[in-house]
Amino acid sequence: MIRRFGRFLAALVLTAATTVVGVTFTAGAAHADGCYTWGRTLSQGMSGEDVRQLQIRVSGYPGYGAVLALDGVYGPGTRSAVIRFQQAYGLGADGIAGPQTFNQIYALQDDDCTPVSFSYAEWNRCNSDWSGGAVSASTARFNARVSMWKLQAMRRALGNVPLYISSGFRSYACNSAVGGASNSRHLYGDGVDLVGSPSLCRLAQQARYHGFSNILGPGYPGHNDHTHLGNTPSRSWSAPTCGI
Repeated sequence: MIRRFGRFLAALVLTAATTVVGVTFTAGAAHADGCYTWGRTLSQGMSGEDVRQLQIRVSGYPGYGAVLALDGVYGPGTRSAVIRFQQAYGLGADGIAGPQTFNQIYALQDDDCTPVSFSYAEWNRCNSDWSGGAVSASTARFNARVSMWKLQAMRRALGNVPLYISSGFRSYACNSAVGGASNSRHLYGDGVDLVGSPSLCRLAQQARYHGFSNILGPGYPGHNDHTHLGNTPSRSWSAPTCGI
């Protein structure tokens, strides 16, 4: 926490062009972040890897029922997601990602690029290397990171309450051991089961706004004791007890 606070303070002062230990900062890059540093202000019509990195961080703000494409193109969907992110944190909501927006992202992420409220360790209690699933280990780990950012947005919308993960990534062996479905999103890294409070229905209902195409909860067979979130190619929502 002290490290993150120190980074945030540094971000507030390094907003003009500056050079520190060989790193040149521009108006769009507040400071050299341990995970990723943006080097320019981003707005609609631009494209590149820096746009894609931004999309990952705002993927939890696509709007009801939508999923933000991580395609590196700053289109209307990305602009709308940035506006919602800015509104969520009390920033000027103009849909342009500049120093204030980047500073907020820097304050929200750890050096391994996961959001501060979640970790790879709690997402993967199956094995140490993310192997044995339906996709490569690197893809499973990436998918998990994107879902973490979606959960970070959901957590903010729920009033910054803790969210409790009972299961995340599973290899085929781990999935079989717990009786998981043969096509479970846990095998891809993006599936996550939530328990505890807020209520399971509240979790399922809120998830509809944060980029999850797979929502299964109370009333769906085998899901009365948890809410499952994931990212299927097409929408798959079912939590009948919750009106979904």
